[in-house]
Amino acid sequence: MTQVIVWSKDGCSYCEEVKTYLQQNQIDYRVVDVTNNDSYRDILDIKYGIRYVPVVEIGQDNSYVGVTELGIEHLEKALKAYEEVKA
Repeated sequence: MTQVIVWSKDGCSYCEEVKTYLQQNQIDYRVVDVTNNDSYRDILDIKYGIRYVPVVEIGQDNSYVGVTELGIEHLEKALKAYEEVKA
């Protein structure tokens, strides 16, 4: 089953935009809140070379594609591409 993980922080308008989009499209997701946890930002740095949010991970079985670009169009493209690969 495909999983979506949203790395976000309190007060991030881009993060809220991503979560709203997922909710409106009835896509279940899990949130990793980096607000008061710099070690989570360290994980993002190791995985993707960035420390900012939102980052959306799409995948399954511990194999994920990370969406690090800002803008819903990047998320839409990644979701579509992932579903096409899994079809």
